[in-house]
Amino acid sequence: MIDLYTWSTPNGRKVSIMLEECGLPYTVHSINIGKDEQFQPDFLKISPNNKIPAIVDHDNGRSLFESGAILIYLAEKTGKFMGDEPDDRWPVLEWLMWQMGGVGPMLGQAHHFLRFNPGKAPYAEERYGNEAKRLYGVADKRLGEVRYLAGDFLSIADFATWPWFSRFEWQGIDLGQFANVKRWYEELAARPGVQRGYDVPALGHSIPMPG
Repeated sequence: MIDLYTWSTPNGRKVSIMLEECGLPYTVHSINIGKDEQFQPDFLKISPNNKIPAIVDHDNGRSLFESGAILIYLAEKTGKFMGDEPDDRWPVLEWLMWQMGGVGPMLGQAHHFLRFNPGKAPYAEERYGNEAKRLYGVADKRLGEVRYLAGDFLSIADFATWPWFSRFEWQGIDLGQFANVKRWYEELAARPGVQRGYDVPALGHSIPMPG
């Protein structure tokens, strides 16, 4: 059994989607970041950077923080979503690192300035809005060449990126301008595991769909 400490953010959804897709049993522990619950001492023992998500795997007593590390761990634990061939691992890790180093931080800044503080910093709005469009363009080019980010197989790179793209409206993105991303986005959104993992913890959130 796995304990999942999470909240309804793109980073949190990466792991709940992975757990659902792998069919692993898990217990959800809500960490309401709006109430600063991520600073509680018991949580800091698991996640010293005071960020969700984090897990404790009671099969072996291991605890992990950082969503990318958790995804790799779960993929290796289950033998799923890293591809079937040894060389598949490298494009998975490439595109996972692209998400971790680019998509997450940059789209997070887009949310901050475009969604929550509009009109306060026009330069920042332009900078991060343009970077969001650039990143969607990178994904769109890639997904015009292959079915999924790492190739022709679904991987943790897709589960890492999709929750950030599910906030396309917050980023001022029209998915209709990125046809390949839209195709990929809708395909993943139709998966039962993605649908179950999206609303964790259960707050009644539904997946945004492009018009």
